[in-house]
Amino acid sequence: MASPNHEPRPAGTPIDMLVLHYTGMRSGAEAIARLCEPAAKVSSHYVVEEDGAVFRLVAEDRRAAHAGISHWRGHEALNGRSIGIEIVNPGHEWGYRDFPALQMAAVCDLCLDILARHPIPPRNVVAHSDIAPDRKEDPGELFDWQGLAANRVGLWPGPDPAPPPEAEVMGLLGVIGYHTDLPLPVLVTAFQRHWLPGRADGIADAATRARIAAVAEACTR
Repeated sequence: MASPNHEPRPAGTPIDMLVLHYTGMRSGAEAIARLCEPAAKVSSHYVVEEDGAVFRLVAEDRRAAHAGISHWRGHEALNGRSIGIEIVNPGHEWGYRDFPALQMAAVCDLCLDILARHPIPPRNVVAHSDIAPDRKEDPGELFDWQGLAANRVGLWPGPDPAPPPEAEVMGLLGVIGYHTDLPLPVLVTAFQRHWLPGRADGIADAATRARIAAVAEACTR
């Protein structure tokens, strides 16, 4: 099974990002069909089903069309430097639900395989909502980022320091990698989806500010 929707990567651009998505469709079969449809002009390198089955749709050395308009750590158009994994889940539109244990185990194993092949730092293992926070919310606040980080996939710092002043929050989000031209509540919501489990209200309260500071500090190590 393969998608026709891929191109050469830009010359000299490293593969230094891993972007995790949810499919946001009613079934895995429906999502794979769309990712393989030439007219759709979208694709990902991998799809992981709820039962843990993994499908490769695009070779890692090719540019897949999964990130869209995107920014992270001063880079944009991130398809050229990233590998994309679509994780089957109906998403917020079709009945967002927990990601099964078998699926998360398969995602973890796949990520570890990818990280073994490419020099992707933990701070660049990101959500679609991190790199396009004004457009996307996947894989969402139910995704187990902490569990992945416990298995050496991505970043999960702690404990949190004292919360910084509100005036410092935007700068710290920029240190993490967010595109700070966007409104603060949009960025805070994206941050919470990734690093504050179950929460996505966009409010930069003391707990959120402390977590932002912890993640920013970890990104500078």
